[in-house]
Amino acid sequence: MSEFICGNRVVLLKNGTEYFPALIAAIDAAHYEIHIQTYIYELDTVGLSIAEALKRAVTRGVSACLLLDGFGCKHMPREFVLELQTVGVEVLFYRPKISPWTLRRRRLRRLHRKVVVIDGLTAFVGGINIIDDMNTPDHTPPRMDYAVSVQGPLLTQIRANTRRLWRRTAWARLMRVDGGRLRGRLKSRVAGSMWAAYVVRDNIWHRRDIENAYLEAIDSARVEIVIANSYFLPGIRFRRALVGASRRGVRVVLLLQARVEYVLLDIASRALYDQLLAAGIEIHEYRKSFMHSKVAVIDGHWATVGSSNIDPFSLLLAREANVMVDDAGFARELRQDLEIAMQFGAQQVSQEEWHRLHIGRRLVAKVLYGLIRFIVGVLGYPEHR
Repeated sequence: MSEFICGNRVVLLKNGTEYFPALIAAIDAAHYEIHIQTYIYELDTVGLSIAEALKRAVTRGVSACLLLDGFGCKHMPREFVLELQTVGVEVLFYRPKISPWTLRRRRLRRLHRKVVVIDGLTAFVGGINIIDDMNTPDHTPPRMDYAVSVQGPLLTQIRANTRRLWRRTAWARLMRVDGGRLRGRLKSRVAGSMWAAYVVRDNIWHRRDIENAYLEAIDSARVEIVIANSYFLPGIRFRRALVGASRRGVRVVLLLQARVEYVLLDIASRALYDQLLAAGIEIHEYRKSFMHSKVAVIDGHWATVGSSNIDPFSLLLAREANVMVDDAGFARELRQDLEIAMQFGAQQVSQEEWHRLHIGRRLVAKVLYGLIRFIVGVLGYPEHR
């Protein structure tokens, strides 16, 4: 379960326009070590700029470790990887791509988190891959997404978890383990007054931690729940929690993606509209551009920003990372930004409008939802070791 720690400074970063300049500035200020974990790394203007910053860092003696997902970065040119390695950037791939025709469960167990740790003093956590906001093939840009920068005692947990995954990946590949120039345990440094928690999901000890953190916050909600999520296919526990909150008088608002990226997932996500709308839950579909957000605000003080969608891929298979924040000021800023997105970029779905749709479409959605949950559930079941 999430353990909140006081003494942190957490800053909300909206989209790549705020995130990438802050990230590059932090890389340029690094003295000892840089760890980057990402699902996607595109060689567009953003990816090349970050690569140049990493090269500058290793030239001045900083240890730089780049951990990429083997599927999300499957098209990365080998020449680019060798170029980074030649100047001293350590590059590893988490689970290099396994054939899509294999039935081995682990092919869908991906590194989906987006985490950066610099000198054990600053971390970035969120849903933003290393890709330009305007680089949205087949979608209207810019991409809507969030990250946070974190300073304070929470860095001890974030750095330890990040280094542990790097070392395990290196050991699995029978490669030399470096992973940083800082030695020993870091002392907690107070950077502010905010309470925050670092919550991860993996396939060993933390399989349900992110989902349980959400459920704990939802169950304690008394006024309002606002969730903005790009892929929303929750299981029965999550649905019951939202419906229960709405029935006890809590306003429940969902901001969901309207633009189609994966057709089957898009259809399946609408299988829940009947139940949710009948329970009085508001559904707003974001149509202005491509929404990639994975955030929530509850009762004006609890908030989360991270990489985890509320779908079976994120909650049952992938490695994810979220920061939970208990702070009224932070929650207010995120809530206000979501309100702007709903007012000027989204359209609310009415129960009457939804029921006017052809019954066959709603039936197909329910069948696809059940099929996807079943398949991913089977694939996500722990393998015997």
